[in-house]
Amino acid sequence: MCAKILAIANQKGGVGKTTTSVNLGCALSRMDKKVLLLDLDPHACATLHARIYPEEVQYSLHDLFLAPDEGWSTLWPLLLRTQALHGMDVAPGCIRLSELEVDFKDRSGKGSVLSRSLQTVSSDYDFIILDCPPHVGILLVNALVAADLLIIPIQTDFLALHGLKLLFDTLHTLNKALGRPILYRALPTMYDKRAKACTRVLELMQRKMEHAMFSTIIGIDTHFREASAQGCSIYDINQNSRGARCYEALAQEVLCLW
Repeated sequence: MCAKILAIANQKGGVGKTTTSVNLGCALSRMDKKVLLLDLDPHACATLHARIYPEEVQYSLHDLFLAPDEGWSTLWPLLLRTQALHGMDVAPGCIRLSELEVDFKDRSGKGSVLSRSLQTVSSDYDFIILDCPPHVGILLVNALVAADLLIIPIQTDFLALHGLKLLFDTLHTLNKALGRPILYRALPTMYDKRAKACTRVLELMQRKMEHAMFSTIIGIDTHFREASAQGCSIYDINQNSRGARCYEALAQEVLCLW
């Protein structure tokens, strides 16, 4: 059985993509699921969460994208960091992923490289999580082509809603090219129930997104900031915290989709 592939994406930065990638992955891992986290963001924040530092990375996902198809089976074992983050395997990213638009100039089938390469390791996992970069480009296209589900973290803030059009335009274009709709669910993040603006945005999201939104709402929790600073997941800080329970609820919702 092949892994379900979850792309965590929103072209707006600072909405909780890496927080969601790391903590949803850890929540699934705590439910005895075998999870692989791919850091597709050139900023490599998820990689740093796993305490994998740039000077230690000999092989990264940049190498995987540039390798010929027949080289993938050799390369995967070299770049995977087993159980690097709370029971999850991690494939590290690096700043050179930002060069991929240029590197891929003459590459054929450039949008499906990730999807094809994941076939090599897919049977080893229950879930593969893709932490995507905060812009629309070849990395995001590869992630969406590979994904069984797109999770869109949306900060409960009016400005965050305005930036979604570009992502949905990309989805629409890919849906036509792929001949299949990409399943997606919105995830409200950074919700502060004390702020009326947050409540209004959440109500608007629920009205507009309806069935295409998770029931789980990720609230503000200082433990997320602590986990980021210490290079770990929220479960390493406080597994009974409000934020930890939110991602457990999200993991349950994800499991119920299949």
